[in-house]
Amino acid sequence: MASRDIIVIGGSTGAVEALKRICSDLPADLPAAVFVALHTGRHQNDLLAGVLGQRSGLRVTTAKDAEPVEPGSIYVAPADRHLLVMEGVIRLGRGPRENMSRPAVDPLFRSAAVSYGPRVIGVVLTGLLNDGSSGLAAVKQCGGLAVVQNPSDAAADEMPLCALRSCEVDYRASVSELGKLLGQLGREPAGPPVPVPADICLEVQIALGRTIDAPGLSDIAQPAPFTCPSCGGVLSELRSKPPLRFRCQVGHAYTAEALAQEQEGSTDEALRIALRIIDNHATLLERMAADARATNRNKSASMHEERAGELRRHSETIRQALLRSPE
Repeated sequence: MASRDIIVIGGSTGAVEALKRICSDLPADLPAAVFVALHTGRHQNDLLAGVLGQRSGLRVTTAKDAEPVEPGSIYVAPADRHLLVMEGVIRLGRGPRENMSRPAVDPLFRSAAVSYGPRVIGVVLTGLLNDGSSGLAAVKQCGGLAVVQNPSDAAADEMPLCALRSCEVDYRASVSELGKLLGQLGREPAGPPVPVPADICLEVQIALGRTIDAPGLSDIAQPAPFTCPSCGGVLSELRSKPPLRFRCQVGHAYTAEALAQEQEGSTDEALRIALRIIDNHATLLERMAADARATNRNKSASMHEERAGELRRHSETIRQALLRSPE
């Protein structure tokens, strides 16, 4: 019987320090392959593998496309590529970003779940928002194990907390315990295979770069009254949940929390633009009122002054809303 020999790890804020400890604690004879995806900037230098390699007895490399998977190795996602593992081979996807990130945690988890099912151990580390929740749920749906860093031990507890709500988690542990725990779980026999949901397979193909049309998207989602922050297209609400998620026809994907964060920035910008336009219009009306007074056109002056005062009140309402909005 196969063992649990595929370990996928995801995180963001604070995860580099957590990974250093985990990699140093993993046994040098670990009979599993480890895959790491952290949400980083698209122009981030691929230095993480070197940092982790200094701490680990395992081979640590930046993943390369079409590279065969070998046990006892740690593969780190390169910048601006989704790291996917498919039937014994690494694939680097140029598919759309998820939660504004590429690489993203969820595509890695889904790809492992589709190809390896109960052989997978999914690990969600410290981070903001709820990246990794959907992928961890996919790992569980396909028979794998779900492991989450203890939120009280995390530099940013949002990802662990959301992961705990997304599925029935098998283990919750501190960073100081995770390396030893994964070493033990990586030697256990895997359970029997289970059917893989078609929607998870489709999302893996999207991460790999497959285009998706409206009929294809309608198989896994239903139209929602929101627009995609990345391309302006119509978003559809994915039927599989938790967490609540959305995709557009281009393939950009967002959890509700990530979408709300992006909309917050757009709303703030729109309010600032509106404030500038209203203030400019009010100033112009005040100038027109003064000009009308100077030429004894008092009725026109009163009309301009009244309209300018109305605009100034609107302007103050928007200004107060901006002051109350989160940074």
